[in-house]
Amino acid sequence: MPRNSLQSKLADPQRGVMLFSITPPRRNTAPERVKEIAEITVRRLSGLDLDGLILYDIDDESDRVAGERPFPYLPTLDPASYYADHLGDWDRPTVIYRCVGKYTEDELRGWLTTADTTRTLSVFVGASSGGKPVQTSLRRAQQLHAEVRPQLPLGAVVIGDRHTRHGDEHLRMLTKQERGCTYFVSQVVYDLNETKNLVSDYFYACREAGITPRPLIFTLSLCGSAKTLEFLGWLGVQVPPWLATELLESSDPLATSRREALAIAEDLKAFCERLGMPYGFNVESVSIRKAEIEASTELAREIATLLRG
Repeated sequence: MPRNSLQSKLADPQRGVMLFSITPPRRNTAPERVKEIAEITVRRLSGLDLDGLILYDIDDESDRVAGERPFPYLPTLDPASYYADHLGDWDRPTVIYRCVGKYTEDELRGWLTTADTTRTLSVFVGASSGGKPVQTSLRRAQQLHAEVRPQLPLGAVVIGDRHTRHGDEHLRMLTKQERGCTYFVSQVVYDLNETKNLVSDYFYACREAGITPRPLIFTLSLCGSAKTLEFLGWLGVQVPPWLATELLESSDPLATSRREALAIAEDLKAFCERLGMPYGFNVESVSIRKAEIEASTELAREIATLLRG
């Protein structure tokens, strides 16, 4: 597989792209353990039919929500450093997230200057709330990208729930597209109708403006426990009440979650292909529980089969 294959597919998508996302190990992890985790991760992902990997950049979002965080915030290794130092055996493209408010302009400029555009892409993420102090704003980070390394493929985050609340997420997408973003990655999708409303509004807004819609990569994540469901709510992910009840009442919530995620993928694939909307899927695996890791891997295998069929 050519190392620039993901960039090519995003620029001229002929079919849905397939990504898998993880978080780097915790910052206090022993160096030998970090090396071991990286080796296990590469072996596991190499057996999947993926177009690329996403490395998340984790930030504390407690400023956004008054309630207590269901899972404690534990800082992780910098995704760019983890990629450079430990994932040399991963031979496919990697999307590196940057929570830009954590970094100074000089830090972002330095990374943009040295990033290998044949192997890496990026997604810039803004502050979790309007009142959060930042070192670099999202708008300024986008300007730096344009000034320093416009050839580095740049993506942006899309939040379906925000579209439901305010009805303008598709307009935010158009603005980010004007500022250099060439693809989008959604927040975790559990509400199918909410997501299809956003896709439709964006697609037809692009048609009205006479511009080509950019690929929207839908993130799917499994929910294996009541506490995970609570955490999704804390993060602002809207799980439809019927699905929340299904998960809470299920004797095997992980299997139920996987079944519903695959059904969402099938529906969104058909919907996007009917519209002519470029799309893809990102299966998220951020749990440390073995059962959830294995279930996420199997979901990625199933969705890849769906896309390649």
